[in-house]
Amino acid sequence: MGLTNLSIAQSASVKPIIEIATQAGLSDTDFEPLGRAKGKLTTEGVDRLTREKQGKLVLVTAITPTPAGEGKTTVTVGLAQGLQKIGVKALPAIREPALGPVFGNKGGACGGGYSQVLPMEEINLFFNGDFPAISAAHNLLSAMLDAHLHHGHEPRPDKRRPTWPRTVDMNDRALRQIIVGLGGSANGFAREDGFVVLPASEVMAILCLATSLPDLKTRLGNIMIGMNFEGGPILAKDLGANGAMTALLRDAFRPNLVQTMEGGPALVHGGPFANIAHGCSSLIATKCGLGMADVVVTEAGFASDLGAEKFLNIKCERLGRGPDAIVLVATVRALAHHGSGDLTAGLENLRRHVSHLKQYGPPVVVAVNRFASDSKKDLDTILAFAKGLGIEAFLADPWNRGGEGCRGLAEGVKAAIETPSSFKPLYTSADPVEKRLHKVVTKVYGGEGYELSEAAARRLKWCKKHGIAGLSLCVAKTQSSFSDDASLINAPTGFTINIREFRPSLGAGLLVAVAGDILLMPGLGKEPAAKSIDVNEAGEIVGLV
Repeated sequence: MGLTNLSIAQSASVKPIIEIATQAGLSDTDFEPLGRAKGKLTTEGVDRLTREKQGKLVLVTAITPTPAGEGKTTVTVGLAQGLQKIGVKALPAIREPALGPVFGNKGGACGGGYSQVLPMEEINLFFNGDFPAISAAHNLLSAMLDAHLHHGHEPRPDKRRPTWPRTVDMNDRALRQIIVGLGGSANGFAREDGFVVLPASEVMAILCLATSLPDLKTRLGNIMIGMNFEGGPILAKDLGANGAMTALLRDAFRPNLVQTMEGGPALVHGGPFANIAHGCSSLIATKCGLGMADVVVTEAGFASDLGAEKFLNIKCERLGRGPDAIVLVATVRALAHHGSGDLTAGLENLRRHVSHLKQYGPPVVVAVNRFASDSKKDLDTILAFAKGLGIEAFLADPWNRGGEGCRGLAEGVKAAIETPSSFKPLYTSADPVEKRLHKVVTKVYGGEGYELSEAAARRLKWCKKHGIAGLSLCVAKTQSSFSDDASLINAPTGFTINIREFRPSLGAGLLVAVAGDILLMPGLGKEPAAKSIDVNEAGEIVGLV
């Protein structure tokens, strides 16, 4: 049997986390160990690091992926290791894995091969209790809403128009639409309800966008849990819920410190999906990383039309800065897929992503993530094409060779971040939502425009009436295409994005535009990875990918 991500991770020599903290310049008051190999920054440490001189920021994104992904996290970790090898104090800041993909088809989110964050098993499964805390805070609000309805408290929500779902950190299609409160009046009012997967929870988005504990509490209080009988919003603070929710999230708000395969520090914190949320690790972890290292390498989920677009137009506004360089990951297998077997035809997908990213100002670098099955001819074709677009391009082999396999990429990124550039988002928050949506569809996706369903048009009108149409635009759509139709691969043109509903997330400050048939609660596939995951007689986890 060949090497696997898990076997490589379990064979690694893991340093004590206190040694990693010392290496990162953290004092006893900055850091709290949670066992031998992982820990959290303290509240004092967060306060200090966010005031420190901030380093350079590199964003890693990708072309439109295949279902298995193109190794974006692996390149992120490998690039940070490669920068360390050329004398740059660097660390990766990435998202935490969700259980749905871990037990589904995609696998974990620790990177791969010799470019992983450790301890891999613990990070993939209930890592430091962050996701259970987020789930508990979300569902506490659901329980308090049920009690509020049952006891007839004011303000009285119209139970015919629910806006606050429940959540679970698992893909479970049977929970998308449910009826609660059956069994008589003692069990509350029978009403329609449903679940979203935890990475789509507004509480997850709030935790990842909050700048401090007081800001977290304020944002939680602004969650819209329903509407009154006049159609106005009712908020979580109207139920007195945000204080207890903050208590549940107090420790989860602090970023997690772990290590790379090569013994460098890494921050892993938060986990919104980019196809249904904003897809970035926490803002506070990014700021802390920028206070700990000369270069922070962070990633945004899925392709540049999803995670990177939201990072650049949502997170950067709240961060108060843009990236100093953008790395676009491409692979032979994905480009061949987009060309229906013809790599040359599939290069148009790469062109579209480069065209999108060049609009923001920072230099764009292409990283061709090498797989064992790739031919030299195909790799050279991609490199030549990228350079023909005026973009520096480098082969990267993070899975097999770790930081050494990313040395050339690291040199290229180092040169890029030293090149003077200015960052400009695609739109401003002052633009009307229609203008922002049109810009995203035309300048990011390459489409002709958008259409609103009757329900979406009504909701947008409601948002304008109540002064909340200026929330940051967050489009939820398929990750498999620039369009909202997963079957339109490569670089389609002439399409229209169909917005079926708007979901205002007042606490997170997001107006989520749900496009096409994207689901906020996925289901497990026919042969989920869970069938292969087990514990052996020695008590070791086996089967994780």
